[in-house]
Amino acid sequence: MSRACVAANGARLSGGLHGKIVDVLGREISSGTHPPGSVLRVEDLEQRFGISRSVVREVVRTLASIRLVVGRQRIGIVVRPREEWNTFDPMLIRWLLEVDRTNQVKTLVELRTAVEPVAAGAAAQRADAEQVAELARLATRMGELASAGALEEFLDADVAFHSLVLRSSGNEMFAQLHEVVREVLRWRTEQGLMPARPEPMAIELHDEIARCIGRGDGRRAEEATRELVAEALHGTLELLDAPSET
Repeated sequence: MSRACVAANGARLSGGLHGKIVDVLGREISSGTHPPGSVLRVEDLEQRFGISRSVVREVVRTLASIRLVVGRQRIGIVVRPREEWNTFDPMLIRWLLEVDRTNQVKTLVELRTAVEPVAAGAAAQRADAEQVAELARLATRMGELASAGALEEFLDADVAFHSLVLRSSGNEMFAQLHEVVREVLRWRTEQGLMPARPEPMAIELHDEIARCIGRGDGRRAEEATRELVAEALHGTLELLDAPSET
């Protein structure tokens, strides 16, 4: 395969040839084209993509960092069992959403349901004045953007809001999950799984979460966040199940 073909097939991914090949192989491994235990040989990859051995090594290093593959001496590059994959990696999240989006959405929402409400409750006890003020500002801004139908700007504010809640919890492990939440929110918008105007209930819940954190009401902050995540799941699954227009 020529480099031009690779570029065409991976046009959606930035990061040059290395990034495009990572995207191709990551999608293939995620979909089971290369099942666990299968071997990817360096020589085959060189020939398939028309690349040098040094580029293959870069690609393998990236896939290995996500724990999708491992190098075995005298065997080759072996695809690891699925349970060993780093499922928190944003690239892998995106690939899995494309392969089996309904189940992956449910999996990610279960994670959000387990973490975000607890994070919001903790933020009500630990957020500083600057964080409280920023949460209130973002909630207000989201309401304004929703009314204007500015979905791209709304998405940026939504990502910032949820990331700040996680950081404000004071739990550094919660804070590191912001990339997972960002990927889910961005994917929903890119896939057309957001309504033309965000649901008023969602806007109200963001505002309530910010207010509860501001007044130190951890119990209601947790409850409101749980309601918000449940509302997002319901809306996403409704749009996933809706018949596509022909």
